[in-house]
Amino acid sequence: MLDRIRIVLVQTFHPGNIGASARAMKTMGLSDLVLVAPRQFPDEEATRLAAGAADLIEGCRVVDSLSAAIGDCVQVIGASARLRSLPLPCYHQPDQMAAELWRRLPEGPVAIVFGRERYGLTNEEIGHCTHQLNIPANPDYGVLNLSQAVQIVAYEAFRHSRIQGEAQQMPKANGPYPTMEQLDHFYAHLHRALDSAGFLTQPHARTEAHLRALFTRAEPSRKELSILRGVLNALESSSRDG
Repeated sequence: MLDRIRIVLVQTFHPGNIGASARAMKTMGLSDLVLVAPRQFPDEEATRLAAGAADLIEGCRVVDSLSAAIGDCVQVIGASARLRSLPLPCYHQPDQMAAELWRRLPEGPVAIVFGRERYGLTNEEIGHCTHQLNIPANPDYGVLNLSQAVQIVAYEAFRHSRIQGEAQQMPKANGPYPTMEQLDHFYAHLHRALDSAGFLTQPHARTEAHLRALFTRAEPSRKELSILRGVLNALESSSRDG
């Protein structure tokens, strides 16, 4: 199951951090690395700091957007040092995160997303996640290097895999969960329905962002998401007939 855990690095500035993150991953049995618009890659510094994990560097995927990196994932966890104005469900302990994601892996890949070295993930990027992760650290100096953060997460995933054992894991009772691509289709459908009904009249109210956070916290299953889209279809049909 460890091969279903995806590490996503967004716009990494220093190539060496990519290599060091790959090394941290391989040490703990993770192998799925995706880079979103890195500043400079491929690069000799990335390969050098990867040491024995050069195969992860050579085999990683490079994509242009976060959406392209996470579309097939059933859970997306954004690592962030600060909570946002529209808080998603948040793991305040990496071991808690590992236990939860392990229950989802039978349904599909789970992505853990890390932002830029200087300022992390944007609010828009956090909005593409289903959960946040906050790694506790010294409140007077809670600064983690990118590869150090990846190492902590990778270690907790590996440790949990040894404690639980892959054969004993079962999906959550209300699964299976939709992929991020399926959720994006739902949000696009929701936008069309709300817009045609004249509901989106105050852009400053961030109505859609609040609704997105609501559905993220609710964690609808694929069946429940299908029911919601059926409701939207019925409302759109009723509006046209009226």
